[in-house]
Amino acid sequence: MPALEAPHGIVARLARIEGVVAVALGGSRALGYQRPDSDIDLGIYYRDASPFAIADIAALARSLNDTPDPVVTDFYRWGPWVNGGAWLTVKGRRLDFLYRSLDRIEQVIDACRAGRIESDFYQQPPYGFHSYVYLGETAVCIPLHDPAGILPALKARLEPYPPALKQAIVNRFLWAAEFDLPQTAALASHGDAYAAAGCFTRVAASLVQVLYALNERYFLNDKHALRDIASFPLKPPDAITALEAVLSCPGITPEALTASASRLQALLDQTLALAAALYTRPDFRA
Repeated sequence: MPALEAPHGIVARLARIEGVVAVALGGSRALGYQRPDSDIDLGIYYRDASPFAIADIAALARSLNDTPDPVVTDFYRWGPWVNGGAWLTVKGRRLDFLYRSLDRIEQVIDACRAGRIESDFYQQPPYGFHSYVYLGETAVCIPLHDPAGILPALKARLEPYPPALKQAIVNRFLWAAEFDLPQTAALASHGDAYAAAGCFTRVAASLVQVLYALNERYFLNDKHALRDIASFPLKPPDAITALEAVLSCPGITPEALTASASRLQALLDQTLALAAALYTRPDFRA
């Protein structure tokens, strides 16, 4: 089944709901990474001054869902970034509605272009949500209903990759990795696998963000991160194997944990070399 075939009738019904400004295909299907059982993610765009009625979305969801009473939320019930939607199963296929405020997206694009970024650890597993994910979603989404041409206009604002965003991501996350990794020395020497492994994952997640920025690729989520990084021209030669080795088996003995820390340190050092022209360590003495 072609990626866009399933939602077309649903898109037409969404388009008739007052307040729906645009509808777009997102997620793995927009990226071309979908599996046969992958969800269909439909972004539903609106303006804050005249949003659609949740009751209208709920009525459509009930008419589509295979079982009664599908989950349909109010705005921002899922948090400040993933700001609501619906979970449906339509003819055995998972389909999600995801609400998106165009005003919020435009504000975030402006902020990111100026180098102002935000991260929310609790919004999305495993490592949180970053404000510039909005830019990634916009860059890859496939408009299915957009009579005013709003989404192509937003996409045009994302090219080229904003230099200030690149700088902000590199500075924030390289500093985070440099701060977190030394904490593992004592933890490893005591055989504290729980705390050491936590530091390892924090460092790994920070390095992932830096590698996306260095390659001027918009980050979307962690599910496809290593696949993406494997295709990046700028990366440490053993980035994938090192991350997979440390994260899959960090160790439990002091010796094994120390070896994992050393492998991550080598990866951090290589990434620092790649980012040398950009990275400015913060001075906390001021």
